[in-house]
Amino acid sequence: MKTHKDLNVWKESIDLVTLIYEKTKSFPKDELFGLTSQIRCSAISIPSNISEGAARESNKEFLRFLFISQGSVSELDTQLIIAYNLKFLSNEDNYLISEKLGAIRKMLAGLIKFRKGKGI
Repeated sequence: MKTHKDLNVWKESIDLVTLIYEKTKSFPKDELFGLTSQIRCSAISIPSNISEGAARESNKEFLRFLFISQGSVSELDTQLIIAYNLKFLSNEDNYLISEKLGAIRKMLAGLIKFRKGKGI
């Protein structure tokens, strides 16, 4: 691995952040500092922690940040369920985002498994 930018999970999570920003533009304005902000923050946390971990000196540190990214995936998933229940997201948007989030969850799990096997 050269940098975090070479990781497919980082690339996919950057795409997810872009999608999240597009879809939350239509959320009610009174949610700007509430759910909208929380969703955006959780989404941004995913690629941010991947990149920070990749820049660390040890495999152990990288794994720690990958686990933080995994936590952000779960946090975002919960917030999206709330947004959907409040009818801020359409069925189509909810499905699209959920599919992307599920793919990222699997990619992170695979990278964690791979890095654990390295034991560097």
